[in-house]
Amino acid sequence: MTQPAVSPDRRQVVTPTRVIAGICLIAPFVAMLWVSSYARIEPTLIGIPFFYWYQMAWVLISTVLTMIAYKLVQREQRARKGGGSE
Repeated sequence: MTQPAVSPDRRQVVTPTRVIAGICLIAPFVAMLWVSSYARIEPTLIGIPFFYWYQMAWVLISTVLTMIAYKLVQREQRARKGGGSE
């Protein structure tokens, strides 16, 4: 089987920026799937057990990390297309 021709500017390449963006997107999954790291009551925050406020904190952290990943990839794509103003 032959592969379709891909123009050089359309090729997907692994760059340090994309690796960082990937880490930003994977970090919340790892943090939430590693339950034993936060399955406890202490320390409490304003009377809220650690189990709950840790997860709520990750909602905000995930939002920030997703925004960072988006901006990094967006900036890299603009640079690959030859610049452009925002």
